[in-house]
Amino acid sequence: MKVRWVMSKFNSHLTSSLLSSFLKNRNQNSRNLSLDTRNAGIVFNYVDTSRLLSLCGRRGHLRPGSSLHACIIKHSSLFDIRNLDNIRNVLVVWNSLVFMYSNCGQLSYAAKVFDRMPIKDTISWNSMISGYLRVEEIETGFGFFKRMHSSSDFRFDPATLTSILSACDKPNLLSVSKLIHCLIFVNGYEQEIPVANALITSYFKCECHNSGRRVFDEMSQKNVISWTAVISGLAQRQFYDQSFNLFWKMRSGSVEPNSLTYSSSLSACSGLRALKEGRQVHGLVLKSGFDSDLCIESALMDMYSKCGSMEDAFRIFKAAAEMDEVSMTVILVGLAQNGLEEEAVRFFINMVKMGIDIDPNMVSAILGVFGIDTSFALGQQIHSLVIKKSFGVNPFVNNGLINMYSKCGNLEESMKVFDRMTHRNSVSWNSMIAAFARHGRGFEALQLYEKMRIESVEPTDVTFLSLLHACSHIGSVDKGMEFLDSMAKVHGISPRVEHYACLVDMLGRAGRLVEAKRFIEGLPLEPGVLVWQALLGACSIHGDSTIGRFAADHLLLAAPESATPYVLMANIYSSEGRWEERARIIKKMKGMKLKKETGMSWIELENKVHSFVVGDRIHPQSETIYQVLEELIRLMRDGGYVPDESFLHYDLDQDFNEEHL
Repeated sequence: MKVRWVMSKFNSHLTSSLLSSFLKNRNQNSRNLSLDTRNAGIVFNYVDTSRLLSLCGRRGHLRPGSSLHACIIKHSSLFDIRNLDNIRNVLVVWNSLVFMYSNCGQLSYAAKVFDRMPIKDTISWNSMISGYLRVEEIETGFGFFKRMHSSSDFRFDPATLTSILSACDKPNLLSVSKLIHCLIFVNGYEQEIPVANALITSYFKCECHNSGRRVFDEMSQKNVISWTAVISGLAQRQFYDQSFNLFWKMRSGSVEPNSLTYSSSLSACSGLRALKEGRQVHGLVLKSGFDSDLCIESALMDMYSKCGSMEDAFRIFKAAAEMDEVSMTVILVGLAQNGLEEEAVRFFINMVKMGIDIDPNMVSAILGVFGIDTSFALGQQIHSLVIKKSFGVNPFVNNGLINMYSKCGNLEESMKVFDRMTHRNSVSWNSMIAAFARHGRGFEALQLYEKMRIESVEPTDVTFLSLLHACSHIGSVDKGMEFLDSMAKVHGISPRVEHYACLVDMLGRAGRLVEAKRFIEGLPLEPGVLVWQALLGACSIHGDSTIGRFAADHLLLAAPESATPYVLMANIYSSEGRWEERARIIKKMKGMKLKKETGMSWIELENKVHSFVVGDRIHPQSETIYQVLEELIRLMRDGGYVPDESFLHYDLDQDFNEEHL
């Protein structure tokens, strides 16, 4: 029996791509179904029909696929399974129908076809399971697997297992991965390479790297996917050492890395800040011919920028055949993270001028460079861009806006951004708490922390750093001690040296220098530069040369090339009127060719930031500025102003005089 098939139902692109394929593979077996399209002169059989449906599914062509389904329904007599010789052919077509609807996202139609199928096999069940899992309808997908497993007529195969494991990509699905692992072992699939690879990937995504590594180690045969799954999994879980060592172990074997393997090893180098090893991997990439791969190029840029070599990152960026958004974001983040704020701002502005499609990652990166010396007007323009592109729902962008406004001195705008956020993560709360602390609003910072706890948001080590900073500014030593104690005992967070430095600063500001010294001596770790600098700074404020000398000696041991201990001790001796000791300190500092870091001030006028250093004469309006300053000093003198020299930090290059108040 033959039927006419109206080819006009198929779009021209699909038709042209199919004809050459089917003309080469026509099977003229008389037992096969023949669907004659007389107008087109093409004859299709069961196999061709199945292939056509599968192709519609792979390409997402629902309309021609459903037209094929209509034709099959119209001629259902051709799919009679009472003819045993016809069963396999009919099943192949029905399976292709399920696959087509499933891949086109029409799972309800796929389920209807599946339920009406006169006969099913493992492939039928796999199509339904994978279809629902692909769109993250986990419960329904697992429901089909349970029905299949409980049926005595069907047995799952490796494809079933890999489909399920591919959906187990979150920690809350770890128990499912373990259950599938048991089924794999019981059914003897543990040495099936695709199954083992899927199991490794699932374990790493479920944050159970030990189990993933154990599966890998127990594999008798491994392919490049096996090695790459572990190398990338370890790198993503920040086990950079293990990831990089495994990469070199792979290199000593017979399996050649692919582009993803190289990308993962470069990620490990980025995490380790291992520039030397990263250059070695770069050499291997060049040798293997993967250097033009976009992902490899981005990974190389990221590695070089994370290792502080922006010149190399820029060289790869400029030599790239294609500059995509990913590579531009990597360069932008690299400039920001390497302290090249001005270059980052210029790069971002050029991206906007070039018409690059700005995304939330780019906005988040550029907001991270803003500080007190960055143009507030530019920050407002970026905020306008955020509103225009509807990025306001992105928590990372909002977190950046909170930090940008607070660092540019506008705490009120930070509060508005925070209050408008519908979804806040721990970084959002940390950013706002830090904003309050940065502006000396310590009580508001503590109140916000209480609201954070009420909303069941778990604090991080950064939260406590901001809280200690806030307590330091409001002089709440007892509350600060309470926070430090609760970090480990209540929240399981080990304090870092930054937390201890904050507490020393808190004690020092409160004038409890002896207590601060005892606190440092009882620390469970080496105090380091930050802690000694905090103590010495407090001694400088309170003019305590005894403990100050103690702190300075330890600071010199920790940072022998730093000018800070000399500067602060000179200020302490100045405040006590001990000029000979001050002179000796300055002479020693100059003999070591150490220079005090130049102080800087700035002001933004008409959307432009003007920066100044001590004795600056470079600014084009410097003469006018000094004339105004002299007039202000004269008015201050006439008003009876007398400076309190006990708090004055003397310049190390010249004695104090009234011309430099």
